[in-house]
Amino acid sequence: MSTPTSLLRAFRPQVQERLYDFYEELRSADDLFWDRSLRAWVATGHAVVNKAVDDPGLSSVRYPDMEDVPEELQPLARVLSRQMLYNDAPDHSRLRGLISKAFTPRAVQSLRGRVVDAVDRIITHAAPTGRMDIVADLARPLPLTIICDLLDVPQQDRPALASWSEPIAEAIGNSRLDADRNREASQSMTDMLAYFRELLTRPDAPSAPHTLRALVSAQAENTDQDLDELLANCALLLIAGHETTTHFIGNATLALLRHPHAADQLRSRPDLMPAAVEELLRYDAPVQLMLRRARRDLDLEGRTIAEGQTVLLVGGAANRDPAVFPDPHVLDFERPGGRHMAFGHGPHFCLGAALARLEGAIVLEALLTRLPGLRLDGAAPQWQRSLNFRGLTRLDVAFTPPSDDHHSGTPAVLTASSPDGVGSATHAGACPARPGSGHVTDA
Repeated sequence: MSTPTSLLRAFRPQVQERLYDFYEELRSADDLFWDRSLRAWVATGHAVVNKAVDDPGLSSVRYPDMEDVPEELQPLARVLSRQMLYNDAPDHSRLRGLISKAFTPRAVQSLRGRVVDAVDRIITHAAPTGRMDIVADLARPLPLTIICDLLDVPQQDRPALASWSEPIAEAIGNSRLDADRNREASQSMTDMLAYFRELLTRPDAPSAPHTLRALVSAQAENTDQDLDELLANCALLLIAGHETTTHFIGNATLALLRHPHAADQLRSRPDLMPAAVEELLRYDAPVQLMLRRARRDLDLEGRTIAEGQTVLLVGGAANRDPAVFPDPHVLDFERPGGRHMAFGHGPHFCLGAALARLEGAIVLEALLTRLPGLRLDGAAPQWQRSLNFRGLTRLDVAFTPPSDDHHSGTPAVLTASSPDGVGSATHAGACPARPGSGHVTDA
């Protein structure tokens, strides 16, 4: 068995374009190997990822020793350490229970009308132009609008939240940022938590009864829940709730444009949409890996994992494992069996999975049915630089404009100045409701 190269090669733009061929090279060499550059075990086979993700000997705690974290990153790390994603039972169950009621099937389905209306506005605005950037015009504003609705965030505050979210997501997905960018991520998280602290304690802004803010506020009043934990998990929902769905919409659209036969099949067989969403998630997942640390010495697929060592579970590679998914590089909406890892598995299964599926299905149906002749246009798609998140920075498309202006009176695409918009990110200082001097220095 040959020695695999480092997973770090995935940072290279030329490797991002052929990422799944690269994963296949790693898996063919060894589906679980010690990466000397990352000083971590890397798992790429479906069997080992599936086994490890629920192994009680592996912990989800990302920063077990805060003293080992660079000083400029510690403010961010302290907040992440309070989020359910980076906790084990029993803390994980307690934190997840705080907000899970906002993501029940009934609660998610109640959002369908909002999603449909938001997508309609975007498509209606873009249709007469004959072209759009799927990422900037659709994939970014839509999920942010919906998650901000859930958090009861006023319209005028949303651009600031978007601007804070980007450096935080970059730091979460890239462990090799320089000190200045780590510092920017930490400051952005501090600003975001200060905003949420003010929002959740604002006496003159009653929340809608079924928003997440109403649920967590009610629970916080009846328990000894720490407010900083509540704030940290609101930040998690904002970032995870729109970053990953943004990437899914962009990745899925690109996959359909590169596989026109699959797109035609979905146009003619709308009943395939639920299966298509799952297959598109498998094919190019927005989240590529999960991090675990060994609680103790343990055996994993015949390898001894020493206590404290990191194990990187590359779900994106597992999703293309031919042992589970025959012809894994083929986009097949009638693919039988097999469980993809796009949303994780077990206790840490993505809380917002149902919402991401709903948004993805509504967007893809609109793109396929309302934009005739949809095709790639302009520069080649560009991928963001991250090991964890798989997403496009831009995706230019063209299509045939309608022959009439039937929808010309419909409200415009989401913008910072429109009633339902978020627009492009602005400087955090543009947020009118941002606390003037509030900083969560020890979140």
